Amino acid sequence: MLLAGTVIADSATVHDDGAVVVEDDRIVAVGDRAAVEDAHPDHEVREFDLLVPGLVGGHIHSVQSLGRGIADDTALLDWLFEHVLPMEASLDAEGMRAAAELGYLELLESGTTTVVDHLSVAHADEAFEAAAEMGIRGRLGKVLMDKRAPDGLAEDTDAALRETERLVEKYHGACDGRIRYAVTPRFAVSCTEECLRGARDIADRYDGVTIHTHASENRDEVETVAEDTGMRNIEWLHEVGLTGEDVVLAHCVWTDERERELLAETGTNVTYCPSSNMKLASGVAPVVDYLDRGINVALGNDGPPCNNTLDPFTEMRQASLLQKVEHLDPEATPAQVIFEMATVNGAKAAGFERVGELREGWKADVVALDTDVTRATPLHDVLSHLVFGAHGDDVEFTMVDGRVVYDEAAGGLQTGDADEIRRRARSVDFEGASQP
Repeated sequence: MLLAGTVIADSATVHDDGAVVVEDDRIVAVGDRAAVEDAHPDHEVREFDLLVPGLVGGHIHSVQSLGRGIADDTALLDWLFEHVLPMEASLDAEGMRAAAELGYLELLESGTTTVVDHLSVAHADEAFEAAAEMGIRGRLGKVLMDKRAPDGLAEDTDAALRETERLVEKYHGACDGRIRYAVTPRFAVSCTEECLRGARDIADRYDGVTIHTHASENRDEVETVAEDTGMRNIEWLHEVGLTGEDVVLAHCVWTDERERELLAETGTNVTYCPSSNMKLASGVAPVVDYLDRGINVALGNDGPPCNNTLDPFTEMRQASLLQKVEHLDPEATPAQVIFEMATVNGAKAAGFERVGELREGWKADVVALDTDVTRATPLHDVLSHLVFGAHGDDVEFTMVDGRVVYDEAAGGLQTGDADEIRRRARSVDFEGASQP
């Protein structure tokens, strides 16, 4: 297939009249359209306005998709323990499958092709199966909670780690490597030292398995960890082995100098979730400082109950504007930097190679956007438009691993029945719902 249009290959490379050629799961050519068409004359041609790399959700909670709007105007720990965790605990396998499918549907419809997905304690198989069938690229993990867990989510440590190993052996590397595993403690507040060290042990014993958890999102969380351990959050995670190039820490809003040094020294990945941090009034992550230290920063939406949308374009806009106002500096986090967070930085954090740019030999994760909208008229700078003006609704084509998973011209979702997914989601009855 030959995809033609304005091609944004990466944050610094734009082909105004360009083309991308896909064969099987790979990109075999990228460049000026005339030259690409001459070299590849026998491909089906699809024409679009903008072609961009698939976006990467560096921290997502797909299975919280049913909880959009149930916990507004609430601080993090109350939000979590009084609303979101009871919702997760009340979901049976069928409800968890409906939640995961709904999350992946929204992500694919709005241009996210890769996720680092923090699931729940139970029924993780349902999300893995949904991801496999719907075609998203994902680094998924069952949540570990063996401390301060509410009814329905509390686990025995050994049993939780055994279940993690079962899931690793079943799903890590599935779908020709499109699905991979991240050992996923909820956060230090809800995990014992034995659990956290066990997470590191599993990641070390299985090639390519990584670690994904929350850290230092909220001041109350930091204080709780300090009371439990005598250390600040990142210091404690480092002590038990949860830092390094194979670790993704979501948020990292409240960190001190020593913790930032640890993140940089260990090559730990940080995911910035600006909309969630604003809605929960958690604070502003020191992203400019992280970038200055060479820390890899990805971008994530977090979960729908603390964001209300999984639109990656909205998140890019918020990510830049929040840093500009925090630093009173209009030059902070320009569009190029934010676009890298949402693409190649996210792919690095997720542990996927040759993902996040449109390059020959790289994975064929391609998204097309319509610019025949007032927000894009006139279109002076395509990168500025993508970060500050585009919406997920502008996406009209999503390809993952060379497979078309969403095509507006062909009716929308190509790997499932979108209307049925939404119908099943509306029918799920769960604790914490604000509607009858």
